[in-house]
Amino acid sequence: MSDCEIERIQVGGDGRVRACLDKRQTSNVSRVSWRSGVRRIGVSAYRCVDCVIAIVLQGQGQGLKGVGAEEGGEVELEGGGGSRRGGAWRRGSVRRASCRCVAMVVAGAAVAAVAAGLCLLLGWPSLVQLVLVALVAYLAASGSWRWFYIAAKTAPRDLKALTAYVKLLWQVKYFTKNNMTMPDIFDKLTAIDPEKSCFLYLDEVWSYARIQEYSYRVANVFKAHGYRKGQAVGLLANNCPQYPAVWLGLARLGAITPLINNNLRSKALLHSITVGQCDAVIFSEEYEDAIKDIAADLSPSISLYRWSPAGNKSDNAGSDGMVKDLTSLLESASVVPPVHPPDRTFHDKLLYIYTSGTTGLPKAAVITHSRYMFMCGGIHYLCKLTKKDVVYTSLPLYHSAACITAVGQAVIFGSTVAIRGKFSASNFIKDCIKYNATVANYIGEMCRYLLAVPPGPIDKQHKLRLVFGNGLRPQIWKQFIDRFNIPIVIEFYGATEGNANIVNCDGTIGAIGFVSRIIPSVYPIALIKVDQYTGEPIRNSKGLCQMCQPNEPGVFIGKIQPNNPTRAFLGYVDKAASEKKIIRDVFTHGDSVFISGDILVSDELGYLYFKDRTGDTFRWRGENVSTNEVEAAISQIIDHRDAVVYGVTVPHIEGRAGMCGIADPAGTLDLTKLAAGLSRDLPPYARPIFLRILNQVDMTGTFKMKKIDLQEDGFNPSGIKDKVYYLDTKSGQYVSLTEDIYEKINSGQIRL
Repeated sequence: MSDCEIERIQVGGDGRVRACLDKRQTSNVSRVSWRSGVRRIGVSAYRCVDCVIAIVLQGQGQGLKGVGAEEGGEVELEGGGGSRRGGAWRRGSVRRASCRCVAMVVAGAAVAAVAAGLCLLLGWPSLVQLVLVALVAYLAASGSWRWFYIAAKTAPRDLKALTAYVKLLWQVKYFTKNNMTMPDIFDKLTAIDPEKSCFLYLDEVWSYARIQEYSYRVANVFKAHGYRKGQAVGLLANNCPQYPAVWLGLARLGAITPLINNNLRSKALLHSITVGQCDAVIFSEEYEDAIKDIAADLSPSISLYRWSPAGNKSDNAGSDGMVKDLTSLLESASVVPPVHPPDRTFHDKLLYIYTSGTTGLPKAAVITHSRYMFMCGGIHYLCKLTKKDVVYTSLPLYHSAACITAVGQAVIFGSTVAIRGKFSASNFIKDCIKYNATVANYIGEMCRYLLAVPPGPIDKQHKLRLVFGNGLRPQIWKQFIDRFNIPIVIEFYGATEGNANIVNCDGTIGAIGFVSRIIPSVYPIALIKVDQYTGEPIRNSKGLCQMCQPNEPGVFIGKIQPNNPTRAFLGYVDKAASEKKIIRDVFTHGDSVFISGDILVSDELGYLYFKDRTGDTFRWRGENVSTNEVEAAISQIIDHRDAVVYGVTVPHIEGRAGMCGIADPAGTLDLTKLAAGLSRDLPPYARPIFLRILNQVDMTGTFKMKKIDLQEDGFNPSGIKDKVYYLDTKSGQYVSLTEDIYEKINSGQIRL
């Protein structure tokens, strides 16, 4: 016995049905199967869900024969023994079709007669019961009952998400129709209740009216300095209530605010300002030295504004004409509402939020007013937030998780947002109690840090009714909600620059979202097969991508629909970088999708689970780390030697720790110099935790460094002949990794 696999079935416009047999031998065929889109009906019968074609094998031996029904017509499958063509579909003759139609009419009449007889004999109730029993038996035998089970199981989840999605689309339509921007929406909320608390910070309460006035001052200062719609003014600062007020003020002019990661220094900081096409940069006093370090390399056309949210004036700013004192300018600025640009729209650019993407230095992802609304609104409606909620966030305000999903609840929907300057595990619950927070957001690492704090009596004394965020590990999910008595966890997933966000709206442990099994076309996302080494999509003989089946890992994609603001892909400021995130000819020829670079897997019910990242990026401490960027920095420090960077898993820690293999055959590597250089040039999360000293770095035929074998070796010194070092957090130096230290890292006695 052998199997014959039908790779695909196509119903043409001419009514013909064509099948492509993947295997060439068709003699002694015992069964036929599809690769995708098929549900099993019986031992040797399958149904194609997409085409609604039933195939039934009629015989074995020297030929493969089957009968199919397509829109009431009939087709016949034949294959000769050993034929290298594999068989072909042919439409049955008109005479044969007519005969079968007559037979069906006769059979139908017979069934009706039998049913009438049974009705007279048993009565209607018994007949209905008999039909139901027969239907259940048929579904059980064919396998089709499984779809009904899945539909019943997931209908409440799908209905909840669909309701929220419809509300979101209605809200987007309303804002689009009225051409409203974020400042317009914020002003409308302020007019309703100007003294309502907008932001809570330390012991300060910032009302809507106070934030509005501050944004007026910002707008009037930059308008007086000649800034207009489309220009970019970068913002480099710490968390504070004035932070969103600054970008709201700039948005009143139609200006764009690139939110610069305040961990960046040196070349990475210079690159962020450059790639964001900044015409000016606002930096808070804490980052004056960082700006001075790159000032000579900045374009002379970029204006610099020193700013103190605390109101501290600079004695030196403005003395040389290079740096302006924004603090003084704001104090004397007018609080009269500035005149809005007449051509400002809901689809204009609002922010640039930086992300490392899949490769290279930070990229500036484009956030329009409509995109901001879509990202924030999705969380709002799925979490059922209200104006009475107090949302607590300690995430950096340059990050979309804080700037959009948290702060946006105040800007768009009228909730109060409590802001902390920097995350503190020991103060997280204390702050939630202090501010009477009802909602908080997180990233996965934060949840692990919270669990690492010794249990105390205040753990459950908060008023949190839900938390939302991304990256909560399945291994600690239940422990987290049990210890802190969190009723609801809303886990979401989505790249800042992407067009496909998904949400786990029913608290299924470990899931990051779902795709409906009932109506999957409502939200066109999918998982496609990719090469595990290159991340490139695997295509079929027609050049289209192959969809993953349940429990089969694949890369997450979202279909692009340019005219739909909820499905458009805005990408990066750098158009070439944006193009790298698009693949074409996926579902059909000519279409395009956003490819996330993340490997997910779905279960039978449609729940999606995160598996890993493809390409040269891994995640550590809640941040994406680009290996290309780290390799380039290390190469500069060690005089251009070969250095290969990759991520390795560490027990009980989320993500992957950076590890670098360095070619040092002569043994002249200066580890002290390397540690100092990395501390200077890279943010903390991007610095390699482990080093492996190699005689040489293996290369491919195209001079690309191999890292798969190194990654599989991990950092266990007992299984590696090379010298291995780890970054001691106390001394800031790389020290030899012994087996004893290795065991302490694995047990958590040494924290990385």
